[in-house]
Amino acid sequence: MASAPQAQLPLFYQDLMPLNSRDHANYKSRQTDKANWLSGQHAVPLTADEFVDASRCYPIVFSSGEGSVPLALMGLNEGVNVFLDADNKLTENVYVPAYVRRYPFLLAKLSPESEELSLCFDPTTDLVGEGEEGYPLFDGDKPTESTQGVLEFCKQFEEAGQRTQNLVTELEKAGLLMDGEVAIQQQGTEQPFVYRGFKMVDEAKLRELRGDQLRTWNQNGVLALVYAHLFSLQLIREIFGRQVMQGKGPVPAVVAAATS
Repeated sequence: MASAPQAQLPLFYQDLMPLNSRDHANYKSRQTDKANWLSGQHAVPLTADEFVDASRCYPIVFSSGEGSVPLALMGLNEGVNVFLDADNKLTENVYVPAYVRRYPFLLAKLSPESEELSLCFDPTTDLVGEGEEGYPLFDGDKPTESTQGVLEFCKQFEEAGQRTQNLVTELEKAGLLMDGEVAIQQQGTEQPFVYRGFKMVDEAKLRELRGDQLRTWNQNGVLALVYAHLFSLQLIREIFGRQVMQGKGPVPAVVAAATS
């Protein structure tokens, strides 16, 4: 169902270029109501800071394999996103993950040896470039207020990412992440559709945690995030129903297990 992106470049990004006032003095950033970069993406990375808001719209799972990360499921099968219309416009009143809002910018190391992060962008997108429309990125050799806002958002995202890694480490240390499986019986089919390839919190082990561990997690907010994740899993069947309604459901003859 869902696994962490394995490509050299992060999910969505086709290329990366450091932003600088010399080469991009006349560049502008543009807004759009079409999330073309989301087309065909069924799982999007999520930070722990977003669990409560995202849990109202998406099932939250953890990717399989090493380096597990939380993911918001926007579809259950590869290539299916039930929150985009034919024009790649997002459904109204749906929470948009920060990972989606960050594109086409991000902070990245310019070399493996460097510890410093630089503001970069995807030069293949039409959301950044020369032209008359948009918000200027530089005023002379200084970043504009708009660019400073982008930089601050990216910094906050990186900080949230560290908190997210800490959450996953806590769950793994407690042995709470297990391989997940969801079976959905659709009317008119003999066999259920079975989805695997993700991790989830083991509720039985959660109930067995020591009292002092639960108190600590209650105080530092981890317990609230765990329950937001668990409650969100009820939305898996709703996402399946959306797929069926949109004609994007799995083929009845095949047991679906969209793993990547």
